[in-house]
Amino acid sequence: MNRRTFSHLVTASLSLALLASAPFVRAAEEAPDALIKRVSVEVLDKIKSDKDVQAGDMAKVIALVDSKVMPNVNFTRMTASTVGRSWRQANPEQKKRLQEEFKTLLIRTYSGALSQVKDQSLSVKPLRAEPTDTEVVVRTEVLGHGEPVQLDYRMEKTATGWKIYDINVLGIWMVETYRTQFAQEISTKGIDGLISSLAERNKANASDKKS
Repeated sequence: MNRRTFSHLVTASLSLALLASAPFVRAAEEAPDALIKRVSVEVLDKIKSDKDVQAGDMAKVIALVDSKVMPNVNFTRMTASTVGRSWRQANPEQKKRLQEEFKTLLIRTYSGALSQVKDQSLSVKPLRAEPTDTEVVVRTEVLGHGEPVQLDYRMEKTATGWKIYDINVLGIWMVETYRTQFAQEISTKGIDGLISSLAERNKANASDKKS
C-alpha cells in the first residue's frame, strides 16, 4: 500500500470516527470546532485501546460506527443531497430504502479503515464563523506520518446540537462525489435501479468482509 493510498484510508476512517459526539446536553452547548476537537481525542483513544478493533473485528467495528457515528449525522440531508433533484420525485418508501442502503454503504466502506488508525492526531483550525451562523465549515488536518491530510466538515446547527452533513477529504467533498455516481445510475435505471445497485454493492461488500 503506497503512502497516498494509506493516507486516503486513514483519513476515511477519521472522517467517520471523529463524527461521534458527546451526550445530547453537552453537544448542544458546544461550538462545532470545540466538539470536533474534544471528540476526536475521545474516539481516537478508544480505537487505539480496543484490541478487537485493532485486530480487525468487523462486527465490533461496524457496531462502533453504527452506534457512535450515524446518530450524530443529519443523514436525511446527506442522502437527499447525494440523490440530488431526483429526491423530490422519490416516494416515501423509496426515500426510506435509499437512506437504509446509503447508510449501509457508508458503514461498510469506512469501518474497515478504522483498524488502520495508529498514532494519528487531529489539528483543528480556527473557526471562521459568526455567533449567529447556523451552518459552518470546520477545517482540520490529520497529523501523523508524512504530510498533513486535509479533513473538513460541513456542519449545521439543529435543535439537538451541531450535526455533520458533508465531509471534505483532500479537497473532495463526499456528497458531491456520491452525487455524480448516483446521477449516472438514476439516469439509466431510475430511483429503483439506484436502490438495487446500492443493495447489490452492500451485499458484495458484506461478503468481502466475511472472506
